[in-house]
Amino acid sequence: MTTFAPVSLDDKWQQNHGQVYLTGSQALARLPMLQAIQDQQAGYNTAGFISGYRGSPLGHFDKTLWQIKDRLTAHNITFQPGVNEDLGATAVWGSQQANVFPGAKYDGVFGLWYGKGPGVDRSGDVFKHANAFGTTPLGGVLAVAGDDHACKSSTLPHQSDYAFMDALVPYLYPGNIQELIEYGLYGWAMSRYSGCWVGLKALAEIMDSGSRVDLDQTRITIKCPNSEGKPSDGLNARWPDKPLQQEVRLHEHKLEAARAFCRANKLDKTIINPLKPRLGIISAGKSYLDVLQALEDLGISHELAEDLGIRLYKVAMPWPLEPQGIEAFSEGLDEILVIEEKRGVIEEQLRQQLYQRFNAQGQTPPRITGKQDDLGQELLTTLGN
Repeated sequence: MTTFAPVSLDDKWQQNHGQVYLTGSQALARLPMLQAIQDQQAGYNTAGFISGYRGSPLGHFDKTLWQIKDRLTAHNITFQPGVNEDLGATAVWGSQQANVFPGAKYDGVFGLWYGKGPGVDRSGDVFKHANAFGTTPLGGVLAVAGDDHACKSSTLPHQSDYAFMDALVPYLYPGNIQELIEYGLYGWAMSRYSGCWVGLKALAEIMDSGSRVDLDQTRITIKCPNSEGKPSDGLNARWPDKPLQQEVRLHEHKLEAARAFCRANKLDKTIINPLKPRLGIISAGKSYLDVLQALEDLGISHELAEDLGIRLYKVAMPWPLEPQGIEAFSEGLDEILVIEEKRGVIEEQLRQQLYQRFNAQGQTPPRITGKQDDLGQELLTTLGN
C-alpha cells in the first residue's frame, strides 16, 4: 500500500525544509522568515522590516503579509505599509540607521521595500540617498520591483532596470519562484557585504504564477569574498558621512564588491558548454526561459546544442555585469547573441567589456548582436514583450 506524508495548507508557512507549493506573493512573504531563520541559525539576533506600496503584480503581497502577521511577529518581522512608495522606501532606509547609533535592540534589521515599477520611478530620490548612505553588516535591504513588461495590468508597460541603474543599485533577476527565494537570500547577503541596496526584479509572469518550491536552506551556500581591496573602514553605513565620501565609496568600492559577491557565489552560470563553441547566447530571468522554449521548439536538445557549438550563459545580476565570467564565456566564440526583454541592459555592458579587453590584447572580439544585428537593423524588438 502506498503511503503519503501528511499535508497541510499551513505547510507553506510552517515548513523550513522540503517542498511546498507557493504563489509568487506567498514566496515573497515567506522570504523574510527564511532570512530570520538563517540569521538565528548563525547565532545573530536580527529583526526584519517591510514597507512599500501595493500595485500589480505585487497587488496581493500586502494582503498576504496581513494574513500571516502573527507568523511575522514570531520572527521579529514588522510590516508597515507606506502611504505611498516614497514613504515606504524612506522607512526602510531608516531601518539601516538603527545600528549606526548606540543602543540598538537587535544586531541588525534586514529591510524589504516593495512597489510597482512606476513606484520605483517615483522613489528614485530616496533610492539614491539610501543607497549612498548604505546598509549595516547584519541588516541589508532588498528593493522588490514589480515589473509588468507586457502591460498586463498597468497603464504603461514598464521595466525598472534603468531606474535601479540610475540610483547605482545592483539588481538580481529571478526567472521563477524558486529563484525568487534563492536570489532574495543572496540579495540580502550581497547587500550586507557590499553596503548597497540590492534590487530584485519581480516580473508579472512570475508573481502571478505558482509552483513547487524547495525550502531546504542547504540548497545555497553563501560565500563572502575576502576583504582584500576594501577600504579599512569598510563599506557599510556610518555617521557622520559626507556626500563626496559616500560617492567615492559607492563608485569605487561598493559596486565592485557586488560584482565580487556575484563572482564568488557563481550566480552567473554557463549552462551549455560545448568543446568547440561558435555561437554564444546570453540571457537572464524570463528571457532565459524563452530561450529554452525556443531551443525546444526548434528541436535543439542540450546534446544537439553542444554538437552545434552553442554555448548558453544565464545571468543572475544584469547590472552591474560581472566581467570575469563574461570573459571566460566569450573565449573562442565567433558571435554572441544577447536576448533580453524590453530595453537592453546586458548588451551594451558586454560590448564595452569585451571590446576593451580584446582590443587591448590585439585580438578580434566576437560579433555581438541583440537588439540590432551587426548591420544596425532591428533584430529583437523592445516592444510588446
